[in-house]
Amino acid sequence: MSTPEKHIIPHYTHEVFNQTPLLVDSNLFETDKTLVTSLEREGADWAKGHVSNFGKLMGKAETIQLGIEANDYPPVLRTHDRYGNRIDEVEFHPAWHSLMKISIENAVHSFAWRESRVGSHVARAALAYLISQVETGHLCPISMTYSVIPALRKEPKIAAEWEGKITSNIYDPNFRPVNEKAGAIIGMAMTEKQGGSDVRANTTRAISYGTEGEYLITGHKWFCSAPMSDAFLVLAQTNNGLTCFLLPRWTPDGKRNNFHLQRLKSKLGNRSNASSEVEFREAWARRVGQEGKGVQTIIEMVTHTRLDCVIASSGLMRQALVQAHHHANHRSAFGKKLIDQTLMQNVLADLTIESQAATILMMRLARSFDKRDDQEFEGPFQRIATAISKYWVCKRAVSHIYEALECLGGNGYVEDSNMPRIYREAPLYSIWEGSGNVICLDVLRAASKEPQSLKALMEEICLARGGNIHLDNYIKTLEKELSELNSTNLENQARRLVERLVLALQASLLVRFASQAITDAFCLTRLSKDWGNCFGTLPGSVDIKSILSVI
Repeated sequence: MSTPEKHIIPHYTHEVFNQTPLLVDSNLFETDKTLVTSLEREGADWAKGHVSNFGKLMGKAETIQLGIEANDYPPVLRTHDRYGNRIDEVEFHPAWHSLMKISIENAVHSFAWRESRVGSHVARAALAYLISQVETGHLCPISMTYSVIPALRKEPKIAAEWEGKITSNIYDPNFRPVNEKAGAIIGMAMTEKQGGSDVRANTTRAISYGTEGEYLITGHKWFCSAPMSDAFLVLAQTNNGLTCFLLPRWTPDGKRNNFHLQRLKSKLGNRSNASSEVEFREAWARRVGQEGKGVQTIIEMVTHTRLDCVIASSGLMRQALVQAHHHANHRSAFGKKLIDQTLMQNVLADLTIESQAATILMMRLARSFDKRDDQEFEGPFQRIATAISKYWVCKRAVSHIYEALECLGGNGYVEDSNMPRIYREAPLYSIWEGSGNVICLDVLRAASKEPQSLKALMEEICLARGGNIHLDNYIKTLEKELSELNSTNLENQARRLVERLVLALQASLLVRFASQAITDAFCLTRLSKDWGNCFGTLPGSVDIKSILSVI
């Protein structure tokens, strides 16, 4: 009996459909209505052409791919060469260098200093906001290079020598003395193992050496940001107390400074960026500012990097929102597109409100940096608004981005979507340059030592009085609480106070500058608490369709 012939039936997977296309080749500036109007309103309309061109570059598929590759291939530490000589260098993937080149050629690090016009900090904030949506790791050295200028200007001679290199729009990654380079990158080394945020507990020592202003520094830093930089602002103890120094990688006679990298940190996110532990062994440095005034000197740099924390957090929120909205517009479930699902609309609208509030606040904050010399209003406002904005926006980013990730379902949990990378980046900015408690205590100090700062903040908030009943009631309650504050419960209530101040400021800005639908929804939910504990709990009275139309 013969065996029936077997028929081999090929097995093919089903046709792939109902998938979201890649979101590429869009202008990240022109498609962000909130950013466009904020740039105009806050005094940087003159820079619109440059910012728009940069937004187009940020949306290109090739630029987005650079961000992916820079994180897929993190930096590698090379402490010694093949013969055993110390070299203390960090090797980066070409994508990292490409991103650095893009940022520096487009003046993300220097626009505020190269342009003397009002609005230069605003325009620069928009540039940083746009590239933060592509890759934030490389923004660490970009931010510190931007932020170091006001600190160096405390020592005019040093500033005169370095500022031209720092603000150059030429990216020169070659490891060599700065006088042989076309441009310079600056890093920072403040914290130590035993102190963390308490930098006054630092044990690193600086001994006067050679001519006035020269020192030899010995010690260890637990976090040295961007160790491939050409120089660093460093804190060390002198006989007169904690002092700020500029420590270059090369000494004036062209030798490698005694700057030794011990290891690179393995971090939750920010993987493209090299964060390190470093040891100084009589490393040559120059004093910046007076001995014993190190914190007062370096705080100029810290203040500007805190602004960048707000900028990056706002940019990450924007990108997460855009990805969630894009997915909902292309993915179908249960017979219709996600964007047509009532509950998904509620979630996306809620995320839109939070993102717009962050962006408008960030751009208003940047304007205060442009006008900080005005000590009657903008200067005091900037000092307290920077702290409360940094505290709130950076914290909100984490929950906001998670909710946006969830809009993509399982796809959002997969690395290919880029949402996990955005999510991992978010907690950094709440920690960097002062975690929550540190920031809140800074607010208390500002309110106590510079009462004009709190006064200016309340004046700004009250500009919207009469524009929304919920805000009016909130301001009235806030003023009463401020009048009843006393030293016995002040520190215990610091987080509550900061939260209420920043919500009032965001609401004030929205009342004055956002759409009616956004304004009404924010004030109803964030101020009167007609809201749940998660995003997507907007009450039925909110005009969700109008909110979604302005993403």
